[in-house]
Amino acid sequence: MSEYERSRRIAAPPRVVFDRAGDVNDLDHWLPRDLHVRPEELPAVTVHEDSTGQDARALLRAAPDQLRMEWGTRDSDRYAGWLQVAGIGDDESEVTIHLSFFDDDVPPADAVNRALDESLERLAGQVGRRGEGG
Repeated sequence: MSEYERSRRIAAPPRVVFDRAGDVNDLDHWLPRDLHVRPEELPAVTVHEDSTGQDARALLRAAPDQLRMEWGTRDSDRYAGWLQVAGIGDDESEVTIHLSFFDDDVPPADAVNRALDESLERLAGQVGRRGEGG
């Protein structure tokens, strides 16, 4: 098993950050650019990966009262993950993303960490744009 975790502070209230991160119709705006999530009958989703051209059946659950999202594959135990938003004062948050890969087909660690950092950066940008009316 391989596990990865990255965190980032975002200058916005925790609820604002979580609402942006957890919008199932807008996940493509902050997830790694080669992943695309299509909601089905939630918690069921399909994740398309551009690099492989494959679709994976997955589950995505949000717990708004805990500012937490969890996800993982449905048909295999390939991967699982979670996102947690924590408040740091009234107008700042820390977002942590954790991924666990359960099989031997794991991307290189530097690629996973880079994708997580880029996703957190994109999420921060999306939160900032929403705050500007976007």
